[in-house]
Amino acid sequence: MASVVNFFRNQLTRVQPLAAETHHFQSGPEGPAYRLHLRLEKDGSGILIINASIVLHLNPTAAEFAYHMIKGTPPEEAAKQIAKRYRIGRSQAMEDYLGFQERLQTLIHTPNLDPTTFLDFERVAPHSQTLSAPLRLDCALTYRLPQGVDASDAPTKRVDRELTTQEWQTILDRAWAVGVPHITFTGGEPTLRDDLPGLIAHAEKIGHVTGLLTTGLKLADPEYLQTLLQTGLDHLLFILEPANPASWNALEAVMPTDLFTTVHLTVTPENTAQAGEILERLGRMNVKSLSISASESSLLETLHALHNKVTGLGMTLRWDLPVPYSAENPVAHETIEDQNPSGAGKAWLYIEPDGDVLPTQGMADQILGNILKDPWEKIYPH
Repeated sequence: MASVVNFFRNQLTRVQPLAAETHHFQSGPEGPAYRLHLRLEKDGSGILIINASIVLHLNPTAAEFAYHMIKGTPPEEAAKQIAKRYRIGRSQAMEDYLGFQERLQTLIHTPNLDPTTFLDFERVAPHSQTLSAPLRLDCALTYRLPQGVDASDAPTKRVDRELTTQEWQTILDRAWAVGVPHITFTGGEPTLRDDLPGLIAHAEKIGHVTGLLTTGLKLADPEYLQTLLQTGLDHLLFILEPANPASWNALEAVMPTDLFTTVHLTVTPENTAQAGEILERLGRMNVKSLSISASESSLLETLHALHNKVTGLGMTLRWDLPVPYSAENPVAHETIEDQNPSGAGKAWLYIEPDGDVLPTQGMADQILGNILKDPWEKIYPH
């Protein structure tokens, strides 16, 4: 994720900042779809998240520009308020505001544009900034697995029960209240929960960006797929089972929709010889986003070679999404070389089916608390 600081070189002090709260904007049907989340901090600085993927760390001036942009404040009124707050001329405030707005719109609508290069901002190492709340919660609704999958592949012995629909709704409400903009629903297999569509719809109504992580077999049912699309679901991480024809059939049903889909492929000793062909088939299906990992360290060299092929096929590699517990070790899916990603416990948290909070999936020895029982300050200390 790209980070941005020091939008202006000359910071002004002793300015009363805007109230610390979260604001949300979703574009209308008349143009390209995009979503913005702005989290204003107590010191007036802000975090602007574009489509749950680009994160801009803004100083108070830039944060106020983003605030007026999200609120649709007329430029004249925005310039008036900014000029008064920061004691600058109104014409200068107007020029700066319009410049910010123009560059941000270009960043939103130009694919693969590096904000550091385009906006001439300083780069901050990913996940190095202090956050008042994580940017994403990974919610494991269940550790149940599809029929035919060994139940021992999920850590059901650690979880004494599954939370109810109302309890998950309470968690989603709480997440929004503390400023978490992005929710992913995972498992086990989350489509085994009958209330999944309702939970997605609830999160969307609040303002969350929502994602679903699934083996995807249930999405071959046109009626179920349409139900999910109607919830407002923003993106899908589809766990491909390349040896299973039903998995390919489900993916073929998903790809023609307007749902942003990332395919996850685990390279194993059984499929390594066919991995190149699998990638080419995904390319022919117009898959543009790919998450790829190896089931064991002996396949790392093969994995690295496949990365080049992914790029050559015009796909974008994704690294920061979890996968459901499955027949493969879920921790290894993140990356063999770094079992504990740098954003774990900071940029994202993982919630188990009974509400226990972990820094990331698989780190059961580091329970941070229970999100329904413990205060937020204990779960996510500054």
